[in-house]
This record gives sequence, C-alpha cells and structure tokens, in this order.
Amino acid sequence: MTHTSERSLTTYLTGFVLAVILTAIPFALVWGELLTGPAVYAVIAVAAVLQVLVHLVFFLHLDLKHTPGENLFFVGFAAVLIFIMVGGSLWIMMDLHHRMM
Repeated sequence: MTHTSERSLTTYLTGFVLAVILTAIPFALVWGELLTGPAVYAVIAVAAVLQVLVHLVFFLHLDLKHTPGENLFFVGFAAVLIFIMVGGSLWIMMDLHHRMM
C-alpha cells in the first residue's frame, strides 16, 4: 500500500467510526429514554449537523484550504435550500398542528 492509500483508508475508517458514533448517540438517548422533550430534539439536531460535517470532510474530502471556491459555493447553496425546505416543512406542520388542536 502506498502512503496515499493508507491515508485514504485511515480517513474513511475515521469518518465511518465518527458516523457510527453520531448515529448511535441519538438512538441510545431515545431508546434508553435518557432525555425527553426539547432536549432530545436538540441532541438529535446537533448530531445530524455533525453527521453532515463528518460526511463532507471525511468522505467528500471538502475542506476550506484545498477545495475550490465554486464547490464551497454550491455546498452553501445546497445547505440554504435544505434549510428552506426543512424549515418550511416544520413551519407547515406546526401550523397544521396548531389549527387542528
């Protein structure tokens, strides 16, 4: 194995372990009923954001130093679109919940 493939394998394995941990934490909190209400939602949201960052850094190899600016622009644009879609969906569901009560 060359130095590049070893670094790549190490990078992928580190990303995989972090992704598994960030997936297991919310599952353990919900399954074990360790947190309830808004606290568990906050932990799930933080774990989800960290999960996205782990995937971008370890699997897609995006970083601020070596990634072309246009790639970062498109990632930012996608993040804004996802934020609008998720935020809009939550807004609609909360409004419908409020109206149905």
